[in-house]
Amino acid sequence: MSQFKKIVLAYSGGLDTSAIIPWLKENYEGCEVVAFVADVGQGAEDLEGVEEKAIASGASKCIVADLKDEFVRDYVYPTLTTGAIYEGTYLLGTSMARPVIAKAMVEVALAEGADAISHGCTGKGNDQVRFEGAVAALAPQLAVIAPWRIWDMRSREDLLDYLAKRNIKTTASATKIYSRDANAWHISTEGGELESTWNEPSEQAWTWTVSPEQAPDKAELVSLTVEKGHIVAVDGKTMSPYEVLTHLNERAAKHGVGRVDIVENRLVGMKSRGCYETPGGTVMMAALRAIEELVLDKPTRAWREKVGAEFSHLVYDGRWFTQLCKGLLASATAIAEDVTGEVVLKMYKGQVTAIKKQSPNSLYSEEFATFGEDEVYDQSHAEGFIRLYSLASRIKALKDQQK
Repeated sequence: MSQFKKIVLAYSGGLDTSAIIPWLKENYEGCEVVAFVADVGQGAEDLEGVEEKAIASGASKCIVADLKDEFVRDYVYPTLTTGAIYEGTYLLGTSMARPVIAKAMVEVALAEGADAISHGCTGKGNDQVRFEGAVAALAPQLAVIAPWRIWDMRSREDLLDYLAKRNIKTTASATKIYSRDANAWHISTEGGELESTWNEPSEQAWTWTVSPEQAPDKAELVSLTVEKGHIVAVDGKTMSPYEVLTHLNERAAKHGVGRVDIVENRLVGMKSRGCYETPGGTVMMAALRAIEELVLDKPTRAWREKVGAEFSHLVYDGRWFTQLCKGLLASATAIAEDVTGEVVLKMYKGQVTAIKKQSPNSLYSEEFATFGEDEVYDQSHAEGFIRLYSLASRIKALKDQQK
């Protein structure tokens, strides 16, 4: 193997990365391993004692970066303006977090004078592509070490045995029912009974939200203020993007909002099933789309939907740091110039519905839309419009009759 003097590892404190630290030191003799931990809002419990764990596993030091505000402000909010939803259901919780983590990790590696980075992503997943694609775009001079594609360990038991032989303590056990990933935007759950698509998820598969059946019998209303495609206030109170998200997460989770159970197409070619909980994000998405209904004309809305569909694949496939990303975001930002207004949403039994919406830029006019008498629309004009609109069909039909 190549020799490296310093490696920065994307570290979580879990079983995989705890084993990676000593493995790197053994297989790249003399190298220093710096553990990098990204706080993207996964919760204090996941971060508790993480520095001590990293040092005990053999890291020279552990750097914890608070990325919560940056994550929501610079990645979640721009993605919301595009309307991106992967394969019609997935709100891209894990996908959006990877570029902010990778960017911060690269910055640490360059500041530390490292010549390589490492991660604990498996060779079957999407995250390896997202991390390594980001490194290639931001610092291609850095080597990437992916132990799961190199070492001969293949199971949790192998990793536990490896750590036990080296007297490295871990709280992990041989039995792990689920694989979970959490950040401020969402939590995902895979594995366990979810591996069979014929199994209904048990309540153990859900951790943030109550079941709709157990949600309150009384609906709750929330008012969101939107400025140029960004939610800036909740019930009239100005908040930062991160504060908006955490506030709505708490309120929407109580009503069972934001649960999805999907089978998605991974970038690497296989399908995977997951249960995703995105309570606050589901409310935010509904609010922005409600204002769009008022202010975007038909072709502009159709284009925004195309931008959203393309952006969902871009984010999912790990292409954030690309020219295409810049172009799509520029288009979405331009469209969002008029996406300003206020929305009242009802949260009830797993559903969120926009029940009131208004905007100073609204194109909706009661005068134009009314079925009653008006002075702004001459219904006789529709005849000429329809004849021109259907002209191609008319010509084809005449041609067919002549044959």
